[in-house]
Order: sequence, then structure tokens, then C-alpha cells
Amino acid sequence: MQGNSRTVETTQAGIHEKLDKLVARYRAHTHQRPVSEHTRLAFDEFTAWLGDWQGALIVDSCCGVGKSTATLAQRYPHARVIGLDKSALRVDKHAHYQQDANNYRVFRADVNDFWRLLREAQATAAWHIERHYLLYPNPYPKSAQVQKRWHGGPAMPDLMAISPLIEVRSNWLLYLQEFARACELYGKATRIEKVATSDPITPFEEKYLRSGQDCWVLRSTDA
Repeated sequence: MQGNSRTVETTQAGIHEKLDKLVARYRAHTHQRPVSEHTRLAFDEFTAWLGDWQGALIVDSCCGVGKSTATLAQRYPHARVIGLDKSALRVDKHAHYQQDANNYRVFRADVNDFWRLLREAQATAAWHIERHYLLYPNPYPKSAQVQKRWHGGPAMPDLMAISPLIEVRSNWLLYLQEFARACELYGKATRIEKVATSDPITPFEEKYLRSGQDCWVLRSTDA
């Protein structure tokens, strides 16, 4: 079956001219926004679910309906896997993709806040974050929206701190090139490759690949 997904439209021709300054600014300042109450409750539920777990944790941020989370749980049976998404509507649809595996859970939470809580807890936790996935294609292609992209916003320091292994996917190559530049400023090496048509992880990737679009994956290489 063929898809008809729209391609990313932007007037931005290259890496944003303000990106380096934004990365430096947010790296030098502590994120001060209060953590949302529903995310703190989700974090409490997450820690209760982990219990006395002392192994690897894999984080699937912006997981949507959680199909990717279930896939990652099967791929990494040695680890606990969590999916995070801010939309209750999307999280509630996970039942359609539920897998018979006891090593993963999907939580409704603001990922910006959840990353901060993970960073704080990780210093004394018995578990460790082995890999972090960001598989949702970035929806902010306008040049004026650069600070809404993960690498141009205040959550980037927490994102960089919580895991040595990061994988980011998108159908917008320039977004990943910007993300790679931000990682470089943090001293983290990355590589970008095309996603094989046989390897979609999310419903978004399936849709874009069916439409004949290229999808791209960025992976950190310095861990």
C-alpha cells in the first residue's frame, strides 16, 4: 500500500545561524521551569514499577501510541523499557499495539520534565539508562521555531546528560544535521544514515516510507 504523506516544507536552507549560541546559552543555565504535577506523578509510578531493578533502562521519548516502545522491549529483553508521551489520547491507544512482554511500560508525561527527573535520580539509582530513542519526526520546520526543536531549547542539557547512546529519527534531514551539530558542541560524535525500508520502528516511519520519502537516523558513536 502506498502513502501520500506531505514532505517537510521549510525556507531554512542550512543549519540555523543561531544554533551555536542557543546551545551555549542553555548549556550554561539551569532549567528553572517547575515540573508539571502529572509528570511528577508519572515519575513516581515509573519508580514504583522499576522497584529494585538494577539493570539497564531504555527510554523511548515521544513514543506516541507506543508501538516503538513495544518493539524496543522485544529488541532488548535484558532491559526495562519505558515509553513517554505528553498526549493522553495517543497513550490510551497503546492497547492496540500492546505486546505480551513484562519489561516495558508506557507513561503519559512531559518529556522535558521527565528528563530532568531522570537526570536527578540517576546519580543515586541502581539502574542506568543504556539508550535513549527520539523517534518522533520534528514538527517545527520554520526558521523562527528553532527554539522549539530539542537541540535549540532548554531541555538539551538534560537530554545530553541522561544517556551516552542516543538515536534520533526524522524525515527531515536538516533537523538531524542540526542535532548532530549540537551534539558536536557537547563533545558527542554522531553519524547519520538512511533508514532502511525494512526497518521502520514507528507508524510515522511506515507512513513516510510508503509515500516514497526518505527517513533518516542519527546515532551517537562515542560511547
